[in-house]
Amino acid sequence: MPKFEPKDRFYNKAKEEGYRARSAFKLQAIDEKYRLLKSGMKVLDLGAAPGSFLQYISEKIGDKGIAVGVDLQKIDDLELENVRTYQGDIFDEELYKKIVQENGFNQFDLITSDLAPKTTGIPFVDGNASLNLNLQVVEVARRYLRRGGGLVMKILSGFNEGDLIGRAKKNFRQVKKFRPQAVRKSSAESYIVCLGKM
Repeated sequence: MPKFEPKDRFYNKAKEEGYRARSAFKLQAIDEKYRLLKSGMKVLDLGAAPGSFLQYISEKIGDKGIAVGVDLQKIDDLELENVRTYQGDIFDEELYKKIVQENGFNQFDLITSDLAPKTTGIPFVDGNASLNLNLQVVEVARRYLRRGGGLVMKILSGFNEGDLIGRAKKNFRQVKKFRPQAVRKSSAESYIVCLGKM
């Protein structure tokens, strides 16, 4: 098993460039490959703390875009004009009603998710917990993502990801699996990229 390196080049690069976490470079790699983010977009980021996805999204969508971040933990203020954050549970329907009411729109152009369960170290258990989170992310996308929109979600290996990919394929024209370089070598993470919501 590859050695865990807490302070590798992506950790250092995040510090140098002012990102709160290395995960910004995971999203950057996905964005560069699939060209997801454009100026003026409305983006929902689930599992947003500490906020590095939101930092990257903010740069790409510009002044005319809006990024909404949601996490169970409080997200410390990013001091970005085009970012709004909410503390809440992705399974709570009242949360989405509040977001829609406060922001004045009910559909997003892109949904990103870096959600991960609290891990136990047992791959099957962690994988199933990850699957359940992501099935909810697909449901949120089904309801709040515009036709033609995109979805990015993190998965952990150790479960039948075919269930998730099968569900995604019912809602999107293209479903791809991608592992950015910024994922630690010791990690079981990959990302599912869904394009062209039907």
